[in-house]
Amino acid sequence: MKIEVWSDYVCPFCYIGKRRLEEALEQFPHADNVEVEFKSFELDPNAPTSDSRSIYEALAKKYNMPLEQAKGTTAQVAAQARTVGLEYDFDNMVVTGTLDSHRLTHYAKTVGKEKELSEALLKAYFVDAKHIGDHDVLVEIATSVGLDADAVKDVLASDVYTEDVRAEEKRASDLGITGVPFFVFDNKYGVSGAQPTEAFTQVLEKTWAESAPTLQVLSGGATCTDDNCDI
Repeated sequence: MKIEVWSDYVCPFCYIGKRRLEEALEQFPHADNVEVEFKSFELDPNAPTSDSRSIYEALAKKYNMPLEQAKGTTAQVAAQARTVGLEYDFDNMVVTGTLDSHRLTHYAKTVGKEKELSEALLKAYFVDAKHIGDHDVLVEIATSVGLDADAVKDVLASDVYTEDVRAEEKRASDLGITGVPFFVFDNKYGVSGAQPTEAFTQVLEKTWAESAPTLQVLSGGATCTDDNCDI
């Protein structure tokens, strides 16, 4: 079974949804036969790398709400994050674009470190409040999961993998995906948002049952079992 996950590194529900999917997989007896692949999605492709506004100010402007309402909304999200063991630091979170983080993830995929880097980037942004638009910070995060520093710097200094990011975003658009996280199970079932763990479990079981090989008996004839033959 294959699960494709469209997400963005500055989407708070993407980290929560990732944890809930992981919880469901921990309980799923066929988890060893499940491949999870992360796909790129930028919530704001035009976001600047550096933005001096607080996350509260950015949210207030984006959704046309008072600053205090933005703070209250993020407090609710932080409470959800705590239910899956994550401590979000909205007070110190940095507003930034994520193209370079996504490009770096595509490089990590070529050396088998995609999952490790994705987790490290999400933790760095939401828990550690690091500036994941800053190249020095990205090098630090990437090397912490075993990526080569010089190779990472070369990727960041170029525009390599940009087309890969755009291709995954186009596929998301073709599938009708307008928000993240979005989970696609075996290119058959779509799950939108950070659903409860139980919801992921149900989709896992349904997808597995439909994809597991079954034998259809077309006709019956004389047979033998361990203790009987149709003679």
